[in-house]
Amino acid sequence: MQTKYIFVTGGVMSGLGKGVTTSSIAKLLQLADQKVSCVKIDPYLNYDAGTMNPIAHGEVFVTEDGGECDMDIGNYERFLNQDIPKSHNITTAQVYSSVIEAERKGEYLGVCVQIIPHVTDEIKKRIRKIAEDEKLDFLIVECGGTVGDIESLPFLEALRQMRIEEGTQGVIFVHVTLAPSLDVVGEQKTKPTQHSVQELRRIGIQPDFLAVRCTLPLEERTKKKIGMFTNVAVSDVLSCHDAKSIFEVPQILYDQGIMDSMFTKFGKVGMVNASANWDKWNVIANNMINHEDQKVKIAMVGKYVTLADSYVSVNHALKHAGAQIEKSVDIDWIDSESITDYNTLSKYDGILVPGGFGTRGSEGIIQTANYAREKNIPYLGICFGFQLAAIAFGRNVLNLEDANSSEIKADAKNPVVDLLPEQKNISDMGGSLRLGANQITIKANTNAQKIYNATTISKRHRHRYEINKEYIPEFEKNGLIFSAESDGGKRMEMLEIPSHKFYLGVQFHPEFNSRPGFPEESFMAFLKAASEK
Repeated sequence: MQTKYIFVTGGVMSGLGKGVTTSSIAKLLQLADQKVSCVKIDPYLNYDAGTMNPIAHGEVFVTEDGGECDMDIGNYERFLNQDIPKSHNITTAQVYSSVIEAERKGEYLGVCVQIIPHVTDEIKKRIRKIAEDEKLDFLIVECGGTVGDIESLPFLEALRQMRIEEGTQGVIFVHVTLAPSLDVVGEQKTKPTQHSVQELRRIGIQPDFLAVRCTLPLEERTKKKIGMFTNVAVSDVLSCHDAKSIFEVPQILYDQGIMDSMFTKFGKVGMVNASANWDKWNVIANNMINHEDQKVKIAMVGKYVTLADSYVSVNHALKHAGAQIEKSVDIDWIDSESITDYNTLSKYDGILVPGGFGTRGSEGIIQTANYAREKNIPYLGICFGFQLAAIAFGRNVLNLEDANSSEIKADAKNPVVDLLPEQKNISDMGGSLRLGANQITIKANTNAQKIYNATTISKRHRHRYEINKEYIPEFEKNGLIFSAESDGGKRMEMLEIPSHKFYLGVQFHPEFNSRPGFPEESFMAFLKAASEK
């Protein structure tokens, strides 16, 4: 069967939930036994998300094959429970780089290279290649940004062309928009949606479905008004109202008949009966809520806490683990740069330090790691949190003068954490870290082995610095052991303090492997320890 394409666009403003809408539609198709995947188009000029500030753009999600991608790729993986490769995150820089490279090689045979057809052809080629290589029944493509943005125009033009080339039974457009309710008036306002669709139609795209974000379910009269002014059937104006969990959204869309309508538009007769799939998914989705009577309080001490999306995968991983043990996880995001009274951390059941880079806020993290060790509070340190926990131990237990990371202080007397050897001659910042999945060997009879119930695991990485092996004998003499390593013992991957209630640091990023219904093991162990009174 030829691949069917669903293109998801957005209007009014960013942050409405295109990623969740895309993921939910993909999940519905997967539950109907279709082979499906997702693509995220990011119109920005960055080659990838690797050099972006998480506070401005959200977390950098790392794929198995080492892509530094938009955080929506993480949404797709969590909903579909499948790995998404880096080729599924298409950016303006990637497209233009390919076009310019082809022009330099003379592949355009002397013609004037233009946005149409050369840039749009490259965009379409990338989308179709994914569908063909993976032999997909459906490919859902989310176009980032907002309709009307200059940056997204070539991508929208390419999607418009694909509608003509694939036919109306080959392509469907879903437009995500907004119907705000003003407190002073109390009614759902349709003008933002009307104007957004007008802008979309002006560039030649008529949406088939409208996914309308709203606080409360869309009223019938609001649907009728939107349908009339946007030329969309009232039954295809979908209410995307607030939910307790994003994993409820597939059911919300399904209940409004999106699947029957979508299959009809694609010329497919009837949906596949996949009730067994639905039963499994509903157990997972329902388990993500309804545990408010059992709370675990976690302090997340990090550098980018002003935007919760900076650590979105960590937040999800905690909630996946909480759902598995039927606990609700309350997360307080604490700025490591501003924390002064570490005794305020005593009220938490556990302390987690996520990844990060650079000097700012590092001293606060070092003090936090030491406080958790001294007060026997369960501690999970990820990447930067792993490295700074080692520094905290070096300073406060081994009494190493000026123990630090050469990332934070280049001339530290005791560089407990130092630059990876292969990084020393690298000048480019983008795409140059140790990235993607690596095999890790876990030592026998360690807490790490108990947590993972294995001696070999594969986890995703994103780092430039590592534990300096010169200090390991001194650490292990004094009660901190390095319980996992990689690259034939060249680099340390996990640390633990066996005498502690729970003290674990990991060089890798376990949050990228956590899925609803399938929580990552280190998060599970951390939350179990934190929930034990």
